[in-house]
Amino acid sequence: MNISVTKAAKEWGVSRTTIYQKVNDGELSRTADKKIDVSEMLRVFGEPISKKRTERSVNTVQSTPLNSQNVQYSTDIEHQLALEKLKNEHLSQQVSDQKKLIENYQQQISQLNKTLDKANASIQDFAQVRLLEFKKSEQGYEPPLEQEKEKTDNSTVATVEKRKKWWEF
Repeated sequence: MNISVTKAAKEWGVSRTTIYQKVNDGELSRTADKKIDVSEMLRVFGEPISKKRTERSVNTVQSTPLNSQNVQYSTDIEHQLALEKLKNEHLSQQVSDQKKLIENYQQQISQLNKTLDKANASIQDFAQVRLLEFKKSEQGYEPPLEQEKEKTDNSTVATVEKRKKWWEF
């Protein structure tokens, strides 16, 4: 059941300003037609004064400021709980996002490792081919005989001698 701000202020014995402050602070909500649900008033302010008076006369127990403090304390605790739940949801979302990011990095590392393995295999193949080529060229190489070595040495000496003569006039 929805009631106007004025009626709520009268029944609960609070000012309209107090109700508007609670609405602005987010402690109390209003419907689209600017009325307040009775359950919201009960949650924030407790039982209305008219019911409290009836209960007092029946039970002859007077309401104390301690009761309103308990209601306010309870309301504050509920708000803190709601805030902590929102924080918890936010942190859970952040953890989820971080897990996705880590998973993405692990996939990238895996792909890079595969690429590195392929590059290392190519290098190994290339090195083996070059080694085989080198061994084949070594097998085809025969050292010159002693006579040919001497001929080569003599022709080198003769060339050096000619150069010396050319420089000398």
